[in-house]
Order: sequence, then C-alpha cells, then structure tokens
Amino acid sequence: MTRVSDLDSRYSWRRMVISLLFASVGNVGIWAIIVVMPAMQAEFGVDRATISIPYTATMIGFAIGNVVLGRVIDRYGAMRTLVGASLVMGAATALASLSPTVWVLVGLQVVIGFGTASGFGPLVADVSQWFLGRRGIAVAIVSSGNYLAGAVWPLLLAGVLEEAGWRAVYVVLAVIIVALNVPLALLLRRRVTMEDMAHADTIASARAKRAGLSPFAIMILLGLAGVACCVAMAMPQVHMVALCTDLGFGAAIGGQILAVMLIAGAASRIVFGLLADRLGGVATILISSGLQALALLLYLPAGGLVSLYVVSLVFGLSQGGIVPSYALVVREYMPSQEAGKRVGFVMMSTILGMALGGWMSGWIYDVTGNYQMAFVNGILWNFLNIGIMVLILLRTRPRRPAAVPA
Repeated sequence: MTRVSDLDSRYSWRRMVISLLFASVGNVGIWAIIVVMPAMQAEFGVDRATISIPYTATMIGFAIGNVVLGRVIDRYGAMRTLVGASLVMGAATALASLSPTVWVLVGLQVVIGFGTASGFGPLVADVSQWFLGRRGIAVAIVSSGNYLAGAVWPLLLAGVLEEAGWRAVYVVLAVIIVALNVPLALLLRRRVTMEDMAHADTIASARAKRAGLSPFAIMILLGLAGVACCVAMAMPQVHMVALCTDLGFGAAIGGQILAVMLIAGAASRIVFGLLADRLGGVATILISSGLQALALLLYLPAGGLVSLYVVSLVFGLSQGGIVPSYALVVREYMPSQEAGKRVGFVMMSTILGMALGGWMSGWIYDVTGNYQMAFVNGILWNFLNIGIMVLILLRTRPRRPAAVPA
C-alpha cells in the first residue's frame, strides 16, 4: 500500500494556522520595547543612543535564541521547545517591569529576546518541514506573524501605556504570553516522518550540486546578506516612533505609522510567498531588496505626516519578501535534519543586522541631530545585500551546455 505523504496535507495547513497564531503573540517581545522606548527614555533620563541599547540587547537575545532554539527544535520537536520558551519569556517580561535601572532592563531584555525567538526562526523551520510544493506561501504566512505582532499588540496596549506607563504594559504582556502561547504550543506535538524528510532532501541535494556551492558557503553568504538587509530595515522599523515624536506628531501617531508599515509588511509577505513558489527564494529576495532600497530613498524628502504614512506603507509593501525567503533558500539547498540549525543561523544574522542598525541609527542621530544620514546609511547597506544576492543568483542559475564544434 502506498503511504500518503504528510507534506502539503490538511494537517500541514492546520499546523501552519496554529504556528501563525503562536507567532502573532510570541513576537510581541521585540516590538513592545520599540513602542515604550520614549517612555523609558523619559523615566531613566538617558540619551537616544543609550535607550536604544535595551532594544539592541533584545535583538541579541533574539539572535542567540534563533540559533539555540533552532538546534533544540531539530532534536526535541516544536512542542517542548515552544512551551519552555514561552514560560521563559513570560517570566523575564514580568521581571523587566520591576527594573530599577536601564542596565538591569538591558539584561532582562536579552532573556526576553531569547524567548521571543521561538516564534520566528525555529517556528519557520518547523513549518517548512511540512510543505514542499507550497513551502513559499506557508513560510511567508507564518513569518508574517512577526509583523502582525508589531501591528496589533502596540495598538491594543496603547491605552495601558498612556494610563499606567510602560511597566504596566510589561505586566499585561507577561500574562498574555503564557496564557495564550502555552496552549497553542501543546497542539504541535506531532513530528514530520523520516520518509517525507528524505523526499525533500533528494530535491535539495540536486539543487546544491547544480549550484556548485557547499551548504556552509551558501549559509555564510546568506548570513552576510541578512546582516546587510536588516541594518537597512532597522531605521524605519526601530526609530519611527522616536522620529514622529521629534517631529511633533507624538508617540501615538508614530505607533500608528509603524502599524501601517507592519500590516503592509505582513500583506507583502503573503504576496512574495506566492511569488517565491514560482521564482524561488533567491530571485524573490532580489526583487524585494531592490524595492526596499527605493522605499528608503523616498524617506529622505518625507517630513510631513501624510508623506510619512505613504512612504511607510510603500516601505512595508516593499520589504516583506526578504527575510522569509532566506529560510526558503536554506530549505532549497540544505538537508531537512539541519533545518532548525541552518535557518536559525541565517535568522540570527538578520536579527544582528536589526540590532546593529537600531543602534547605528540612534548613534547617527546623536551625532547629526536628525535621521537623514541614518537613512543614507541604510541605503548603502541595502546595496551590499543586493550585491551578495546577485552573486548567489549567478552561481546557482542553470548553466547552458557547451556548444558542440561543427
């Protein structure tokens, strides 16, 4: 009797929906710090570069978590990994609400970032195991939970921030994370079969052989590209609330513009996911990265409220295909048994890029007094990303057979 594959099955799609819900809650850890950053700066009495350090610490923990939890999910499966990470994240968020100094907060933000990672790279790696023909759209949908968390939760918690301050926001989040994500994680007990992994690996092995690049070489190149693209991406995403506050529009308006950007990013991830199923991961990254560079350029003359809304919408629609497609390239060229580890490394690189970009933008602001040169800095890093992806595309495209002499 022929075995029915679990790949692209009804269960695969149900698992994808559960994973999306988990990601939409779990990723709140990296967005909450952005929204409350102006309130923290006012309470602790520090400059913009210093108050950017807790965000950078969050992203460092997030980066480490993607690698460590990626390895854990390869070995122990999704359920145990996600339950443990949710409990750690909830506890660290509750403790962070009691931080007496910005430096205590920095240490706890590392732990919060580590737990938050469970809803990003490891979860994307897990869902990629359950799809073959529609892997692009499945990965895109789950990864869009990262943006949905940033678009939805800051708006829902805005009232708490205004009435009770950032510490109350963290207490509420601690309860929400544990109450919602632990039950969701318990629904992901099942693991993909060895037969399905072997089938996917046969296809990946053939692609890698054609590319002429080792899995390690591809992983390093993707890591460098991930740092570059996300240094560029960090300027609007990390500093939009602060930028709007400086321009006199207020933190609430900045949060709304950030929400527009992230909702557009989530929508664009779906579109680029469909495109990736047709063009592959490398070509999709190139298209999205090129559009991101154009959107960053449009920020330079934007200073009015309407222009910021419009350009942020364009930015969100442009860049949503970059990060999820890195996971696709990993799965297109590397073995299934290493999915968590390899995807975790590349996602770690993108996160380090966000951390570096967030800090660099704050430092450039302190030096120059505005964000103009920070946008220019982002554009230059974006071109580095494009160059690396062009190199990978040229190395991995099919080669025409040599002509036979007459």
